[in-house]
Amino acid sequence: MTLSSKQLCFVNLRLQFYSFSADRLVLLLILLVSPCLAHATGTSPKQPLVIVTSFPKQMTSILKTAFEQNNPGAVIEIINKKTSAGLKYLDNNKGEIDLFWVSAPDAFEVLKKKEMLKRYRPEAEGIPRRLSGYPVNDPDGYYCGFAAAGYGIMWNRDYLQTHNLAAPREWIDLARPEYRGHLGLSAPSRSGTTHLTIEAILQLRGWERGWALIKAVAANAKTITAKSGDVPKGVAAGEFGIGIVIDFYGLMTKADGAPVEFVYPAETVLVPANIAILKEAPQPELAGRFIEFLLSPQGQQLLLEPQISRLPIRPATYLENKLPEYFPRPFGARELGAHVAFDVRKSRRRYNVVNSLFDVMITYRLDELREVMASIQRAETLLQSTSRAQPALAGATARAHTLISRIPIDELTAGDPHFAGKFTKKRKKSTDTVTGEQGEIEKSWDAFVASNYRKAKKIIDTALPPAD
Repeated sequence: MTLSSKQLCFVNLRLQFYSFSADRLVLLLILLVSPCLAHATGTSPKQPLVIVTSFPKQMTSILKTAFEQNNPGAVIEIINKKTSAGLKYLDNNKGEIDLFWVSAPDAFEVLKKKEMLKRYRPEAEGIPRRLSGYPVNDPDGYYCGFAAAGYGIMWNRDYLQTHNLAAPREWIDLARPEYRGHLGLSAPSRSGTTHLTIEAILQLRGWERGWALIKAVAANAKTITAKSGDVPKGVAAGEFGIGIVIDFYGLMTKADGAPVEFVYPAETVLVPANIAILKEAPQPELAGRFIEFLLSPQGQQLLLEPQISRLPIRPATYLENKLPEYFPRPFGARELGAHVAFDVRKSRRRYNVVNSLFDVMITYRLDELREVMASIQRAETLLQSTSRAQPALAGATARAHTLISRIPIDELTAGDPHFAGKFTKKRKKSTDTVTGEQGEIEKSWDAFVASNYRKAKKIIDTALPPAD
């Protein structure tokens, strides 16, 4: 019997089908079914959960691994950015980021004002409504707290002993002349942690008195670091003896065995560290699951790992664990930040203005500020070391202090939305150029500040006796 060409083709196809091995059939089925499974579960390796955060890798890697283990198929991509740089990154990458995860609540207020956040109200149980009188979650539902965050002073015990220095306890201690050159801090334009510390001092002491203290403290700085994480590293390594840090840096470094201590000044704030879903998040459902994991007993327990050393926001976690004696207990110590009323909306309104003021008055004029404050400190030491009246030196010291304490704008102007709206750019170094209205304003500020520092230096040096 002779077969037609169509019959021969059919026979050939059947032979090819039967020649498939069992392994090949299984592989074919996997290739066909996998996309369907990925779609059904909502997790695909090609589309990870993308998180922008300022937290260190030793913290995020532990929580990332635990979440992925609890959610098979889920993949997290961490993009590490300083808070201020993270805000800019979110502006330039809309629709690509799922979660923003940093400490400073005022940074979330900036995003909230720009309508870049998605409402999400956590379902986790056992989370208090307030922390030292401060709402744990945004009342409007745009961001939520997962840990407590406090700000304070860290020091190296060996360094202080070597230099015969007493341990500081309060912000004002850091302005003492004996600490000149022994302090490290970051700029608020580079660090959300430092920004919140600066803003807290301004709110607690007032605009004029607050800036006067900030300048006096900064004048004792050996360096202003590129990012806040460099401050605890510098203290631990003995590059300088004292640093202004967020609590978890101090606690984590101490838990790691470094010869360091950490203290909360009386004038401090204790606020929630936060997380929020972006309005245009590609995976909002998975982002919500990550938030619930952070707030779960397991997620809160992981915050106590020595490599993380964060303060859980869930009060029961403190009762369920044996903690080191030095570890803070924010829900058991009424004095810890309880008397401080921090206005996050005020902070948000003048966020960029405060950052620019700090850079113009301090970061980019640090040498001049250090020189004039060194002369003032010398004069004050002379006045205190003798009972003989020295009215000329006392008057010159007072006039110099007044000149240094002057601020280019008042508090009302700094918080004016129209004025604050002009500040959208950030200089990474003093030689960078900022154009437009912001650039012109900063230029006038710089001339104002430089003139006052120069006049103050001349006044105090003229009144001082010649150095030995």
